[in-house]
This record gives sequence, structure tokens and C-alpha cells, in this order.
Amino acid sequence: MIIQIYAFTDIAQAVEAAEMGVDHIGFIAGDYGLVSGELSFTEARRLAQALPPHASRVALTMAVQVDEILRMADAVRPDIVHISTDLEDVGVEAMRRLRGELPASVRLMKAIHVEGEESIADARRFAPLSDLLLLDTKVGGMPGIGATGRRHDWSISQRIVASVPIPVILAGGLSPENVAEAMQAVQPWGVDSNTHTNLDGSPVEKDMDRIRAFVAAVRS
Repeated sequence: MIIQIYAFTDIAQAVEAAEMGVDHIGFIAGDYGLVSGELSFTEARRLAQALPPHASRVALTMAVQVDEILRMADAVRPDIVHISTDLEDVGVEAMRRLRGELPASVRLMKAIHVEGEESIADARRFAPLSDLLLLDTKVGGMPGIGATGRRHDWSISQRIVASVPIPVILAGGLSPENVAEAMQAVQPWGVDSNTHTNLDGSPVEKDMDRIRAFVAAVRS
């Protein structure tokens, strides 16, 4: 089971998390004033370069223009580009162009908002243009998909996992307390945590004890 944790801003914490068993180290690449934890391209590149070789560098982007996403990938050099904007902000044609113009070594991950039956159709639509899907929760009024700390309907997520031919990472309100239940219910390729591995009350600062507990819950 792959473990992905967002959203690191501190290099020492990112390295420590990788060393304790987090497979995908996530960070927000691009200072656009949209979400908490944004890093400039230079800061993101510095964090990515500091990680040990076994960790995958996952750059979340809130950009909606293909050229800007490509510029980020060139500047930061992540292993995975995570498209976390609202679904149609980077639609099918934009995803097709990204897949064609990103280096072959860079994987492309699309966030899917899980809500109802339409989410299954959305996942099927974007799966042929993605290397990975991330199933997350959107709350009205918040930009993009994710970082809400809220669960969605895991039965829908399980049906998505069963219906697409690419790896799926489950996100949305996962914590050390519920991740084992989520893994059993959904059977994803990986699990993701952001809000529930932060220090209480902080949208940015990571709680290393909570991350350690999340890793232990997954591995057990």
C-alpha cells in the first residue's frame, strides 16, 4: 500500500517523513495565493531535491493553464504532477496535451471529486489520460478538490477502483484512526492524508507523531 502525505513546507519534516516510510511526499508547487502551504517553484525544487531517492516527489498544482503546469514541471522536476483544480478547469483536452508534453518519466495524477454516480463516469473519462487517479472530497467555496478533511462515500470510491485500469489513491478525511477501515472498504492502491496529519488548528504545520501513527496504521 502506497502512503502519500501532503502538504509539506518544511524540508526537514519532508525528509523525516520519507525516512519513516511515507512513499509519496506531497507539496504545493506554485505561489498563487489560492491555498495554504503554497511554495514558489524555487522552494518546491529545493524540497524535492532534498528527499531521499526512494521517495516520490509529488507536486500539486492549482494552475489551470497547460503552459504554466509544464513550466512548473520543468522548474521543480517532480516525479508526479498532481492536477488538483476543479475537474473541468483542466479538462480532457488539457490532460491529453499534458500527457503528451510532460517527460515520459513524470507521472500525471488527476484528482476526482467523489460525490455520486457521476464521479464514476468522471473517473472513467480521465483514466485513459492519467497515470494515477486521486479520489478526494470537494467542499463548495473552497478552491480545487481536496484538503477539506472530510470523508466521502467510500462505496463510490470502491466502484471507481474496480472500474478503472490505473492505480487509485484514496484521500478525503483519512486519519490514523480510520485509514485501516478505508483500506478494507475501498481496496485502493494507495492512501493519502493531509488535514488529519497536521497539528491541530494549523492548515500547514505537520504533526510528525500523527504521520508516524498513520504509517503504522497502514503498515499493520
